[in-house]
Amino acid sequence: MAWDIEIGDEITLTATIIKVLPSGRASVSIPTYNFPFAIDAPKKKRSGDNVSLVGYVIRVDDQDGKVTVKVGGLVTVDIASIIAHGKRRKSKSPPSRDWPD
Repeated sequence: MAWDIEIGDEITLTATIIKVLPSGRASVSIPTYNFPFAIDAPKKKRSGDNVSLVGYVIRVDDQDGKVTVKVGGLVTVDIASIIAHGKRRKSKSPPSRDWPD
């Protein structure tokens, strides 16, 4: 699926919980991101469950088909890993210097 992705757009990725740690964090696996990633564990989730990660686009590489997303930390994944995409709202006010969290 071809997405028209721009910096600042909100996207959703899916991740699979690998292990829930005693500290309340969860180690997750994100498709096309070849490293483990830690998030706050959602309530009543166990190993093997899927969770959605929502973040903002920081960088788009059209040549390699990759996008960097801020979901707590920076994650670079293939564009094919995106399950939902929302366009950034255009406002009439001048842009803020703060990056959205």
